[in-house]
Amino acid sequence: MAEVSTSRTEDLATEFERHRSHLVGVAYRITGSLADAEDAVQEAWLRLSRVNVAELHDVRAWLTTVVARIGLDRLRSAVVRRERYVGPWLPEPILTAPEADDPLARAVLDDDLRMAALVVLERLSPEQRVAFVLHDAFTVPFAEIASVLGCSVEAARQHASRARRTVADSDPPPRAATAEQQRLLDALAVAVTSGDMDALVRLLHPEVVVIGDGGGKAPAAGRPLRGAREAANFLLGLARIYRLGAGAFERVLVNGDLGLLVRAQLTESGREVPAGVSVTAVRDGVIVALYNVVNPDKLTRLPPPAAQPDSRSSR
Repeated sequence: MAEVSTSRTEDLATEFERHRSHLVGVAYRITGSLADAEDAVQEAWLRLSRVNVAELHDVRAWLTTVVARIGLDRLRSAVVRRERYVGPWLPEPILTAPEADDPLARAVLDDDLRMAALVVLERLSPEQRVAFVLHDAFTVPFAEIASVLGCSVEAARQHASRARRTVADSDPPPRAATAEQQRLLDALAVAVTSGDMDALVRLLHPEVVVIGDGGGKAPAAGRPLRGAREAANFLLGLARIYRLGAGAFERVLVNGDLGLLVRAQLTESGREVPAGVSVTAVRDGVIVALYNVVNPDKLTRLPPPAAQPDSRSSR
C-alpha cells in the first residue's frame, strides 16, 4: 500500500476523533468493559488507516460496524471467562468528573450507560446484545447488523426482538434527578456508618437488590442480596467490620450517576479496607438497587483525591 501522506493522516485522525465518543459508547455497551471498549476503538482506528476512505459512503457507519464486530468477538470470549468468575459480575464502572469534556465523559451522559441499564444487558446473549445495541441505541439497519453477526437479516431481527422483550421485562428505572441521588447517598452513608438499621431500611425499596463484584479478589457478597432487611444487615455488617466514618466516602460520578468511592486504606486497628465504588438505582424515591464494585481489576482508574467532584476541602 502506498505511503500515507502526513496531511492525509492528520485529516483522517481529525475525522476519527469526531466519532471517538460515539465509538466508545458503542463498544462499552457491547462489552461492559472499558478496557475492551478502548481496545476496540483503537483497533478500528488502525483498520481505518489502512482503507481508502474515499470509497466509504459513511465513515461513522463503517467505524460503528467495525467496532461492533470487534466488540462481539471480545464479548463472546468474555462469556466463556465469566463462567469461571467468582461471584456476581458487574460492568467496569466509569468514573468521571462533572466538568470533564473527553470521549468517556460525553459517552456516559447517555441514560443507557448507567449501571442499572448495563446490568440488564448482561442477561442477553452476545448476539442479542449486539443486535439490540446497534438497532435500538444507534438505529443501525438490520442488513448491517446481520453482516456483523454473520446471520440472515431475519435472524438479526429476532435477536433484537428477544433482547427488547428481556429489557422491557427487566424495566430498569430511569436515571434519578441529581438532587435526589445526592440526598439518598448522603443519608445512606450516615445510616450505614452510624449503625441506624431503621433509617437504613427506610432508604431501601422493599424489593431492593444489592450486587457486589469482588471477582474473588476482594470481599463481596457471593450472591445478590434481596429485600431491605437482608441488604441492611449486610451493609451494617460491613460497617461494623471496617468501622469507617462518613468521611471515608467520597462522592464521584459513576457512569453519569452520583456514586460513592471508598479508597483502599488501613483502619486504626490495622484492618485492610479494599477500594470500592458504589452506585444506586432509584425508584419511588428510595434505593431499588445498589451496585458495589470492589474487584481491583475494575478499579484501576480512580480519580486522584484532589479531583473529587464535590470536594471543598482543598478550596
